[in-house]
Amino acid sequence: EDDDERPRRKRRRRDDDESDGTGGVIPYKNGTALGAYYCGVFSFIPILGCVLGPVAIILGVMGVLYANKHPKAKGTGHAIFGIVAGLVGPFVVAGIAFALGIFAKK
Repeated sequence: EDDDERPRRKRRRRDDDESDGTGGVIPYKNGTALGAYYCGVFSFIPILGCVLGPVAIILGVMGVLYANKHPKAKGTGHAIFGIVAGLVGPFVVAGIAFALGIFAKK
């Protein structure tokens, strides 16, 4: 009977605001932003850039929209980087290939 009168200890639930050890650097709740980031990084690789550049742009836009709709998800910076890298990466690779082609002829 004494056990029933004691206040019960509440289990501590993991709150969404609680730290996960990454310090909020990795947007694990916004997969599209993270996918845009990685596709943007790998769009600087020759040949892959033609495929991954547009994918990074699409995922980046989706990631920004998701982050705006769900503020706790975060990842806006990763999504924006994916958009920019997806736009710039293929042109940088093409420019380097063009420059190397010009210098190879001399």
